[in-house]
Amino acid sequence: MTDDRSEYEKQLEAEPDPQLDPERSPGMHTDIEALEDIEVSRADVTIGEATPEELAAADTEPVEDADLAALLADLREGSDTDRRRAALALKDEPTDEAVVTALARAATTDDDSDVRQFAVEALTEHGDERTAAVAVELLDDADPWVRAEAVVALDNLDREAHEDDIAAALAEDDHHAVRRNAAISLFKLRGEAMADELLELSHADSERLREWAAHMLAGVDEDRARERLDALTDDPATVVRQTAERSLEEEPGQFRRQFGGALENDARLLPGEDRLNRMPDL
Repeated sequence: MTDDRSEYEKQLEAEPDPQLDPERSPGMHTDIEALEDIEVSRADVTIGEATPEELAAADTEPVEDADLAALLADLREGSDTDRRRAALALKDEPTDEAVVTALARAATTDDDSDVRQFAVEALTEHGDERTAAVAVELLDDADPWVRAEAVVALDNLDREAHEDDIAAALAEDDHHAVRRNAAISLFKLRGEAMADELLELSHADSERLREWAAHMLAGVDEDRARERLDALTDDPATVVRQTAERSLEEEPGQFRRQFGGALENDARLLPGEDRLNRMPDL
C-alpha cells in the first residue's frame, strides 16, 4: 500500500512534539505542590483543535520544487492548504512584480485568515511601499493574528516611520497578541519613554501582556518600575512572577542595549496559539 502522507505528517507520529517536553513547561522548577495550585482558567485564551490538514499547511515540502507559476496558481485558486503553502513558499522567491501583487491580493482579500497572515509575513520579505500599505490596512483585519502579523511587518519594514500606526494598535486593539507586538516594537524605538505604557500593561487581564510588561520594565531605571516589578513577584500567574524576579536582577541600561524582543522561553505556546505560526515573532 502506498503511503501518501507527507514527511511532516509522518514525523508528527514518529517524533514527540518538543513543546510537550515537561522541562519546557512554565510550571517546572516552581513551588507548585498540588494539582489545585496549577492555573487552568485564562480569560485571554480560547482552546481549539487543528486538523491534520491545518497542521500540514505549514509544511512547504510538497511545493519545494514548484516553479513560480505553479505557486502563483496555487495561491490564486488552490485549496486552503495549498494557498497557505504557496504563501509561505513565496516568501523565498525572488522579488518581482508578480510575487508582490499576488501576495498583496491574498493578504487583503483571501477568505482564509491563515492565508492572509502567511501572505503578509511573506510580503514583508519583498518589502516596498505596497507592503507597508497592506500592513497598515491589515491592522483593521477581523482576525487578531493577522493584525498581530501586520504589526510585525511594520516593525520589520520601518518601525520609526510607522510609529503612530503601531502606537494606535497598542492603544486601541483588544487582543493580547497585537498589543504585545506593538509594545515590543515601541520599546525598541522609545526605550525608557515607554514606562507609562508598560506600567499600564502590567495590570492587564492577559498574563501574556503582564509577562512582557514585566520583561520590558527591566529596562526602566525608575523606582516606580522596580516597585511594580516587586509587586508582580506575587502575581497569580507563575510565568509573570518568574519574569518579574528575573527583571529585578537586570541592569536597565544593559538590558535596553541588548533587548531584541524575545524572551528566552518564548517558544512556550499558550493553548490556542499552537496552530501553524500563530505567535508572530518580533
